[in-house]
Parts: sequence; structure tokens; C-alpha cells
Amino acid sequence: MATIALGFALAGPPVAAAAGRPDVVSLIWLRPGTTVGQLAAAGFSPGLMSAGLGTVPAQQTYLDVGQGNRVFDSLYDSPLPPIRGASCSAWQAAATKRAESAPAEIVPGLLVQALRRGAVAVFADDRSACALGIFGDHMGEGALDGRIFRTAHASLAQMRKALRPRAPDGLVIAIARPTGEDDEPLPIGIAGPGFSGAAAGDLTSDTTRTDGYVLSTDIAPTILDHFGIPIPGEVSGQAITAEGAPDPAAIESLRARMAVVSPRRGPVIGFSLLAWVIALLLAIVLSRAAAARTGVRLLALAVVYLPLLLLLGAALEPAQTPEMLLVMLGAPLLAALTLAALCDYRALAVAAGLTVLAYAIDMIAGSPLTALSLLGPNPGLGVRFYGIGNELEALLAVLIVGGIGAALAGFVPRASARAAAASFLGFGLLAALIFAAGRFGADVGAAIVFPVGATVAAVAVAGGRRRAVLLVIAIPLAMVALLALIDLVSGANAHLTRSVLDASGLHSLGDVAQRRLQLSVASFGRPVLLVFLPLVALLGVLAVWRRDLLAAWLDGRPAMRAALLGAVVATVVGTLANDSGALLLVIGSAYLLVFGAYAWAEGGTGREAAKRAKSR
Repeated sequence: MATIALGFALAGPPVAAAAGRPDVVSLIWLRPGTTVGQLAAAGFSPGLMSAGLGTVPAQQTYLDVGQGNRVFDSLYDSPLPPIRGASCSAWQAAATKRAESAPAEIVPGLLVQALRRGAVAVFADDRSACALGIFGDHMGEGALDGRIFRTAHASLAQMRKALRPRAPDGLVIAIARPTGEDDEPLPIGIAGPGFSGAAAGDLTSDTTRTDGYVLSTDIAPTILDHFGIPIPGEVSGQAITAEGAPDPAAIESLRARMAVVSPRRGPVIGFSLLAWVIALLLAIVLSRAAAARTGVRLLALAVVYLPLLLLLGAALEPAQTPEMLLVMLGAPLLAALTLAALCDYRALAVAAGLTVLAYAIDMIAGSPLTALSLLGPNPGLGVRFYGIGNELEALLAVLIVGGIGAALAGFVPRASARAAAASFLGFGLLAALIFAAGRFGADVGAAIVFPVGATVAAVAVAGGRRRAVLLVIAIPLAMVALLALIDLVSGANAHLTRSVLDASGLHSLGDVAQRRLQLSVASFGRPVLLVFLPLVALLGVLAVWRRDLLAAWLDGRPAMRAALLGAVVATVVGTLANDSGALLLVIGSAYLLVFGAYAWAEGGTGREAAKRAKSR
């Protein structure tokens, strides 16, 4: 019976066949355990599909497919109601009411509504039908024209048997059924025009820009695009396409790497930092503090090089222990080589410059390494899939502004105030262009945070007073406007374009702002961050209390002093402007501490700094 039903789904009902070969889109849910390799062997363009934002119930995945949009479960005011024991219409009514509480344009069943408005007949015989918005076998007028959408469940063997007599004229979208037990991506395959024969390749979309990876919200626009039906503005996904040649091995490799990013972050980064701190303390004790300054310089440079080594780890894709050793030993080695070749702030400038440059090149090249590094946006979580994420935004804000200050202090200490200000603005805005533009880093926050930090540093080093506040506000706004124009002209179709420029009115923009605010507030309750937030507060109090001592360390180095001020403001603005405010605050503060420690190692105590100032 399942094979008969599946054949019906692929070929269409008899009434449609009377008008000639029907145009059928079949959404087939396969048994869990189906692999990407099996789909590729069956003639499908293969890929992986993110089942949700984190771990979500299976019915939420079906809902996201049918509505073409999704948000974190925490943004709804109630959990998804159980479907068992409830009538389909009652369950859909409850899901719709729940969707109204989310700060987004969520419309359950939107795909089916759009199909029926486009005169496409809709049929179903499986468990996903209710969540998709199909209440039984409803036939529309489109059946007379042979335009049919059908969803069913089957095994891969049954689907192969049904497809064996011919290649499909319409689309066949086959997805392994979600279980709701984990956040693992689901194998997906598509066959039909644009996905078979010479056009076959790995699946991708403008949402992810990642070969072999798509979202549940991309299914609805793919189906609507096939039928030539306008895609509703509430849909956030993008139509799926096929790129290159099918490579199931590369897709499985991508899946394996995404699966380890989150669990590996803590051990690799945490144990490396712990090992470096222990080594520093031992060096201080054994040398009776004689090695303190050199040790602090080495530790600071190792932390600056840390993201660079993590980018290398993404390229090599080693197991956890080798990646930990790569970072734990590689970063201090680079730090030692840098200090052997350069001294004072030049070493810090080179380390910061190389790290920023490596990520900039990766952005411009469109490489997936940044996304798959342990400090990248982690596409496995289903939130960001290319460009930089909040973790990198936080540390790059300090490395860019602080690195410019270190370069001025180390290489051109006698640069005029005007030249120093121009350097901050020039390099800061260039970094914002690379890391925020939709074609590259695609991080909207970077369009605000990087220019703010650079502008504050420029104003501070130039001694501007009257127009300082105006510049700090005007330059970032101008940068955002420029990036919006660039995205529109280049067709980047990135986050800025889709969430802001394509928003359907002030209500949609309000939803975006509310969503980001709610997520930012929630980030301060994350247990792992609660451990560090008191330390950040303590460091802030100490910095204000002993600001005279900090000023003494930076005596005679106005560019470095301005850079740290700009980095502090950038960190604060990033905390307020992003949906992971606590994360940006902790990471930004950690790198500010690194630059402050390096300033201590270079400046010594206030008395020593004053003596050097008098001798000059």
C-alpha cells in the first residue's frame, strides 16, 4: 500500500493525468537512518538540512517547513502542544496562536495557503500533514491543470521502485524524518529539473552559502519557485539549488565537523588557556618574578594568535587531541617567534595584524573555514552559516582597533595626531567593509561596532571635543547605509538585506529589534557565562579605580591609549547591539585584559613610566 501511495504521490491522481503528464512536487519523508550516500546513489542531489534552531520536536521541523520561517523556541510564550489526542484543526489553531507570540512573522501552514492560492492541488497521507497545514485529502482546482503538491512517507527502497520507470518531471524532495531527539542535520535529496543529470550537484541555498547544507525554511520557497508562485514576504528561507558535482563524502565530512564544533570549544580553548596560565605562573615563581614581563608578553601574544590557530584547525580538521595540541603548542610558538623577531608594541601589532588578515582573506575568498573554526558562527546550531559570528566580532573589535594602536605606537611612535586619527578611521572602516558586507563577513554588528571603536580612537588621539559625539554616531550610521547600498547593488542577499531592507514595514523591524533584545537578555542567564560575568565586573571596577596606573603604563603612547579607549567603547556597544550581549561582553573583556596586560609589560609601574618620560 505504501508503494501504491508513493506512486500516486509521484505521478499525481487520475484526474490530473487526463490533461497530460502532471507537474508534481512530492515531499517524501524517509525513515530515520537514511544516509546522504544512499540518496546520492539513488540519483538525488544530496545535502543536509538543519532540522531547527537547536534541538526541537519533530512537529516543529514540519511547522518550519510549512511556514518557511523559524525562531528559537525560547521566543514563543509556550511550548509546542502535543499533536496526539487533538484534532488537526484544533492543533493548528493552537500552533497559530503560539506563533503570534513570537517576535517574527510566523504563519503556520503558509506554504499550503500559497499553493492553493496558486491553483495547486494539495494531497497528503502521512504524519507531517497536520503540521504542514493539510487537513485530509483536499483537492483544489489546480488538479485540472495537473499542478499537484503531495507529501507522503516511505522507505528509500519504495521510493526507488516508484521512480524506476522514469525520471520525475516535477520535483521529488526526499528528507529523512526528524526524530526530535537531537540537533543533528537531516539527510536530504532532490531530484527533478535542475537537480538531475548534468545539473546534479550538492544542495545549497543563499541562506547558507554552504555546499551540501540547507535549512528547513528553504523547502517552501523551493516548492513555490518551481510552480512559479510568488514567495510570501513572511518566508525567510531561500530557494535551494545544486552546485558542482555530487560529493556525499564531502557532505559527511561537513556534518562531522559541524557536530564537534560546540563540544570541542571548551576543551580545546579552555585547556589551552589553562596550560598557558599555569606555565606563566611557574615561570614567575621559578624566576622569582624576573620572567614576569616576558611571560606576560608571551601569554598575551598566544591569546592573540589563538583565533589564527583555530582557523588552521578548521582547515586540517584533526581529531580533538591533535587540534588541542595544535593550539596549545602552536600559539605560544608563534608568540615566541614574533618576540624573537620584534620587540615592544611591534610584536603585538604583527600578531593582531596576522590574525585579522587571515580572517579577512578567508572572508573575501568565500571560504567555509571561518564558519567551521571553533570560534566561528557554528552552522550546526542553525543560526549563522557564513561570515563571522558574535564570538569573532567581539575579539576582532579589540584586535582591529588595538592592533592599529599598537602599530602606531611601535612602528610610527612620532606620527602626528591627524595621521594617527586617519589610520584609525581608514583601517577601521576597511575592516568594517570586509567583515560586515554581505558578500564577505555579513555581520551587521560589525558595521556598527568596528566604526564606533575606530571613530572613538580617532577622536581620542586627535583631541577632538565639540564634534566627538556627532562623529561617533554619524560615521557608523553612514557605514551601515553604505553597506546596505552595496548589498542591494551587488545582490548579496545577506542578513542585512533580508532582515532589515526587505522587512515589510515598521512592524517587521520592530520584531527584529524585539527578537534581538530578548535573546540578548537571555544570554546573561547562560550558566557558562554567569561564571565569568562577576570577573568582568570586578575588572571593570579595578580599571576605573586604578585608571591613573593604567594611564601611567601608556604614558607617551597616545595612540595606544586611544586604541584601548576605542576598544572599550566598541565592546560596550557590541554588548548592547547584539543578540548575544553577554558573550560579546565576556570575550571582548578578555581581549581587553590581554591588551592591558601587554601594556603593563611594556610600561611597568607608574614610577618607571614617569622616569622614562623625564629621560625623554
